[in-house]
Amino acid sequence: MNQVPTVKLNNGTLMPQLGFGVWQVPDAEAEQTVSTALEAGYRSIDTAAVYGNEAGTGKAVAASGVARGELFVTTKLWNGPRRTWNRDAVLRAFDDSLGKLGLDYVDLYLIHWPRPMRDDFVSIWKTFEEIAASGRAKAVGVSNFRPADLERLAGASPLVPAVNQIELHPLFPQAELRALHAERGIATEAWSPLGQGKELLTLPAVAEIAAKHGRSAAQVVLRWHLQHGNIVIPKSVTPARIRENLDVFGFELDAADVAALDALGAGAAGRRIGPDPAVFDV
Repeated sequence: MNQVPTVKLNNGTLMPQLGFGVWQVPDAEAEQTVSTALEAGYRSIDTAAVYGNEAGTGKAVAASGVARGELFVTTKLWNGPRRTWNRDAVLRAFDDSLGKLGLDYVDLYLIHWPRPMRDDFVSIWKTFEEIAASGRAKAVGVSNFRPADLERLAGASPLVPAVNQIELHPLFPQAELRALHAERGIATEAWSPLGQGKELLTLPAVAEIAAKHGRSAAQVVLRWHLQHGNIVIPKSVTPARIRENLDVFGFELDAADVAALDALGAGAAGRRIGPDPAVFDV
């Protein structure tokens, strides 16, 4: 098994730099898919309430035989508009996630979207402070937060998010946000790190670097992330690709490779694949 490096979060918690994402994996398939990932050597699993697969994920964790202390489990509050997110609602949602996962605690709990038009993420974060203090989440953070959203949190709470999980890949490199994270001690975690396998993995520049190293396009892009210090959570349901995505520690991109991949995102403000957090109201 490859030794996955860890990132020390701002509260001292160690998080594997490469984990396994289960977005779009049906609950009926999650147990087998996560079991495959754990057998391959992944120790960090990223799920969310809205994915509808916390139960299957939890079954795989329980059946894995891996000690709980060796695993890093992330889930997220689905802060949808049908509920007033007061303290009790947040705590109920958190308890529901723990129940479905079959766990006493999670390693990381995230606010899934800022929804700035709802103006409630600061009050939600106040309850996250309480969850963090209880130890039932070893660390808390956010997802899809923009610089302005992070500034609002900083003005309202002494608790700095441990992680901001954002869309991030060479075609959408989020340089401003990554710089702010570095300044504030917030770890950058990339969702869709492979650009959802669309245009990015077929680009000639990526193929050329992959051929140079005798690696796949996906492995090259994951190395780009790791060498930039990003945490990554690639997702696949194909066992061979699950293993391939973990096998990225036996080679290194040189400066020219990194520069070529960096150049793909030049002027790429419009290359976002997922929703824009400024307007997305879940």
